[in-house]
Amino acid sequence: MKYINKSIFFALTSILLLLAQTGNAQQKPFKFGFKLSPALSWLSPDVDDYKYNGTSFSFAWGFVADITLMDNYYINTGFNVSYFKGKLLYPHLVVAEDDMFNVEYTGTLDRVYNLRYIEVPLAFKMKTNELAPNLQFFGLIGINTGINIRAKSDDTFSGANSFSGLKLNYTEEKVDIKDEASLFKASLLVGAGAEYIIDESISVVIGLNFNNGFTNVLNGTNSVDKKVEAKAIPYYFELNLGVIF
Repeated sequence: MKYINKSIFFALTSILLLLAQTGNAQQKPFKFGFKLSPALSWLSPDVDDYKYNGTSFSFAWGFVADITLMDNYYINTGFNVSYFKGKLLYPHLVVAEDDMFNVEYTGTLDRVYNLRYIEVPLAFKMKTNELAPNLQFFGLIGINTGINIRAKSDDTFSGANSFSGLKLNYTEEKVDIKDEASLFKASLLVGAGAEYIIDESISVVIGLNFNNGFTNVLNGTNSVDKKVEAKAIPYYFELNLGVIF
């Protein structure tokens, strides 16, 4: 009888292990794909005299990965190239040569920032079971970090000399502002979306993410008042269109 009990226990254990392995086999340990992400972005100034000046169209492209923790729970990460745009208005000082003298013009700079980043997001992703045939919904929360690799701006200046009243207006594109952009940025990442499973090896994903920045993307001080540090926080909504293998 003891031998029979041991045999039954061994058989049941073997069956449970086999079922567990079968369940894990249905869930890929790693999924990889790529995405395109058009976005609506803006900069929120965090200092006096710097003003928000509207939203801009941005976009990103990159690679995504879902690392399976257990059924319907994942670590979501990847590698993005982000083209961020934002607009600000703020006081600006221009020193221009006039014959043999340098003339100072104080006015307002309307600047469009074009900032490029390499981003590495890291988020916890949760999926539902199939609520419709081959269709799952998901939510995610985490952080998105980025390193600045390029910083340009399109500038429109309007000002005057305080003594002579002489005016200066100009527009300049693709101004190199690498020294005026912070190297590192980070944001809270929150998103939701749907995944349509075409077959066992490919899925189509559509989602909406919100990046709530919590680091200053500007560097240096204001040209009019050197005591004023340039500060602005990036925000953007992005539509994620991807394919997962």
